[in-house]
Amino acid sequence: MIPPQKQMTGMLGHPVAENPIDRMFDAVYAHYGLPWQFWKNDIATEADLALAVKALVPLGYAGMCITVPWKVAVIPLLDAVDDDVTAIGAANYMTIETGRLIGHNNDGKGVVKAIEKVSPLAGQRVVMLGAGGAGRAMAVELAWAGAAHLTLVTRRQEQGEEVAATVTRASGVPAVWQPWQGEVAVPVGTTLLMNATHLGCAPELEPVPLQWATVDPACTVVDVITNPRITPFLATARERGCPVVDGVEMLVQLAMQIFQRWTDITPDEAVFQQAVAEALGE
Repeated sequence: MIPPQKQMTGMLGHPVAENPIDRMFDAVYAHYGLPWQFWKNDIATEADLALAVKALVPLGYAGMCITVPWKVAVIPLLDAVDDDVTAIGAANYMTIETGRLIGHNNDGKGVVKAIEKVSPLAGQRVVMLGAGGAGRAMAVELAWAGAAHLTLVTRRQEQGEEVAATVTRASGVPAVWQPWQGEVAVPVGTTLLMNATHLGCAPELEPVPLQWATVDPACTVVDVITNPRITPFLATARERGCPVVDGVEMLVQLAMQIFQRWTDITPDEAVFQQAVAEALGE
């Protein structure tokens, strides 16, 4: 049951300025006649994260999203976590229930829904660039959804090997680490390539250092970046004829799930799609 009074929700992360999630949620709240608001909070240090999380209950928040770089660091600050957070080792949102902070993770669930609109995941051989808090959740969920093999490309060996081990432990699907050195060469046989880094995000629009000649035109290319919708990475993939999945579609899918969890309302996807398009000025 939805509380009748005004409710505050939001997001903790760094940086958050370019993320359209606040405008999207506020538009959806308005559509459903909810006196709710969504606030983005730029939290630059782990010490500030601890202070911010501690303040959520006295400030009256009803729920909070967690984005980079705090999806792992937030876990010890919570009162409880669900099974997905336990398996994945990261949380991307919380519910606040009778003064208790409960961590959840649907990063990968949103990604799976977005990708399967374009290409079934069963049997896919996946290469993921980056394996941070969002990447590790996505890697596990892709394996749960039927991917046959994952290669995690990171600059930090410890991180890449730890996430690969997490994937295999949680799903039984083989996963390996590949060092990120210079321009990435995509292994032969790759059928799905995902950028799970912040390269390409507005306003810098940095290119992803990739040997595009190693990417098969039949390979599905996925980007987690939400602004712009079509990043330089996806634009190049399109030029090569690759099917693409953008980060905005992922955001819509996971945001719908979070909205339903917070409000008990099953939303119309068209409402979310229109809200995010307007937020991005499309």
